[in-house]
Amino acid sequence: MTTVLQVEGLSKRFGGLMAVNNATFSVHQGEILGTIGPNGAGKTTLLNLISNMYVPNSGKVLYKGKSIIGHPPNEIAKMGLVRTFQSTVSYGESTVWENMMRAQLGYHFLGLWSEFLMTRAVLERKKVQEEKAETLLKFLGLEPLKDSEARALPYGYQKLLGLAIALAGDPQLLMLDEPAAGLNHDERLRLMNSIQKINANGVTVILVEHDMKVIMGLCHRIIVMNYGQIIAMGTPSEIQNNEDVIKAYLGEDHELT
Repeated sequence: MTTVLQVEGLSKRFGGLMAVNNATFSVHQGEILGTIGPNGAGKTTLLNLISNMYVPNSGKVLYKGKSIIGHPPNEIAKMGLVRTFQSTVSYGESTVWENMMRAQLGYHFLGLWSEFLMTRAVLERKKVQEEKAETLLKFLGLEPLKDSEARALPYGYQKLLGLAIALAGDPQLLMLDEPAAGLNHDERLRLMNSIQKINANGVTVILVEHDMKVIMGLCHRIIVMNYGQIIAMGTPSEIQNNEDVIKAYLGEDHELT
C-alpha cells in the first residue's frame, strides 16, 4: 500500500492554545480518509498545516516522501496537493465557465508579455483549458449551468463548482474542508456521489466533515480529533464502537451512524 502523505509529530500552538498536538498519521494512495471531531478540535488547523497555510511549531509533513514544510501553498498545489475551504471559493459575479478558466491560470500562466500579445503558446494553452473546463463541468453535472453567474447558483451547485475549481489543478491528493456544510438532503447525496467519482478516478481524498452520514458513507478510514489530539483512528465500524470517540461527542448532539 503506497503512502501519499506522512504526518509525523505535527504540532501548532497559538499563544497558550495547542491547536494541534503531536499529530501522526499516514494517508494511503486511493483512499478517502475522514477527519472528525467537535468544534475547535483542530481539524481545519491540521489542513492548514499540511497545505502550509500555517507553519508548524514542530513535526514533519512528507508528500510522496519529500518534506513540503516551508513551500508556499501555491507551489504545494502545483505538486498535486490541493485543498478547498469551508466557504465556496469562486468569483461570484463571473459565470461558471469564467470561474473554470480563471482557476487554471495559476497553473499555466506563461508570463505577462506572452499573455498580453496572445502568443501561439497562449492560444494553444487556452484551447487545452477550454477542453479541461468542459470535461470537468460535464463530470460534475455543471455543464448546463456554465453561463450562469456563480453567485446565482443554488448553494449545492456552488459547492460543486468549488470542487470543479479544485480539480482544475489536477490534484493527486484533494483535501476537502466541510464540503457538506449547509447542504440539504438531495444536495448532500449529489456531493457524496461526486466525491466518490473523484476518488474512483484516482484522486486520494482527505475529508474534514461534521456530517456523520457523509463520513460513514464515504470514508475508508477515519481520524478522530479532540482538543488538538488524535484520539482514535480506524475504519468506520471501529470508530462507531470506540468508547473514547463516544465520550468526545457526548453533549455534541452527533450521531455516529
